[in-house]
Amino acid sequence: MNYKEFNKFCSKLPVTTYIVQWGNAHVWKVGGKVFAIGGWEKDDKPAFTFKTSKHNFDFLSNEVGFRPAPYMAARGMIWIQQYNVTSTEDDELEYYLKESHRIVSLGLTKKKQKELGLNQSC
Repeated sequence: MNYKEFNKFCSKLPVTTYIVQWGNAHVWKVGGKVFAIGGWEKDDKPAFTFKTSKHNFDFLSNEVGFRPAPYMAARGMIWIQQYNVTSTEDDELEYYLKESHRIVSLGLTKKKQKELGLNQSC
């Protein structure tokens, strides 16, 4: 996945906003809270950072092409960065981006979730 594909995918998730910040990183938010970042890799290859569950954090921390997210994980946040991988893993990345969106949206206040139409049971 490249940054254009990353931005296109994230734009299709519910109630998202996009901003370029933190050294030209592609930052995606839900309810004003960051759920995905494209950028922050030292070379020219894409890198994608996302929030994850504790279980997935433990699993992905030991997988090739994934690492605890620089800066964020060092501060105790449960964020992973995917870097230096081939496009064959796009489905896996899309799953984790959707999960990050869900996890972050569940952290919003119930009032904010209702206002945005997120996580509403039928």
